[in-house]
Amino acid sequence: MPTRRSIGANMVPTTTLPSYPWRRWKTAIRPGLTRVGSLTFDTTGFLGLSEVDGEASARGFPDWLTIPSYQDLATGRRWHFFFAWLFVINGFIYLAYGLFSRHLRRDILPAGSELAPAHIGHEIVNHARLRFPKGAEARHYNTLQKLTYAAVIFLLLPLMILTGLTMSPGFNAVAPWLLDVFGGRQSARTIHFLTAFSLTAFVVVHVAMVILSGVFNNLRSMITGYYAIEQEDRQ
Repeated sequence: MPTRRSIGANMVPTTTLPSYPWRRWKTAIRPGLTRVGSLTFDTTGFLGLSEVDGEASARGFPDWLTIPSYQDLATGRRWHFFFAWLFVINGFIYLAYGLFSRHLRRDILPAGSELAPAHIGHEIVNHARLRFPKGAEARHYNTLQKLTYAAVIFLLLPLMILTGLTMSPGFNAVAPWLLDVFGGRQSARTIHFLTAFSLTAFVVVHVAMVILSGVFNNLRSMITGYYAIEQEDRQ
């Protein structure tokens, strides 16, 4: 019987991955092998089969990547809830600040003109070519950033919280209607995993863009609020 683990603030239950429906759609559950479509990868030592105390052990992820490192459902749930509540509290603080300071309306929600297909297409091309804004444009989020941040704030995070609560029998007694909204605990669990990995993908892409667009300048602006704007070349 697989057990549940948590990875950092993302709270991803790792060793239960083979038992969830979404994993059956794309990957094989044979230890040491991961299948994506028609491709099969030998992931022995990382996914499916890794070494524990000098012996091969069938588990979703290696022990150095999970919290706790040993297999214990109860301890894994405690860590999961610990990070989950930190996550929720931090989210509510950010949301309250964003509403009070009008940051969400001013900086996150795109204007009507920014949603024109031609404008969005132009920004997609610039992103694909790693053409970063300069001059006055660098002072504000572009449309793709706004749409992405809005999707994370108003879609992915609420879905993650609500589906997490739906899987709790104790909370079902308080809000039984959540089970009807998400079609039961198993459906809520699947959506919970999809949102978790969507957020992971968001973080990976976000960090990559920070590095590519100037890691020192971006990190300095996060810490000090000072951001050096590169001026556009004048012909």
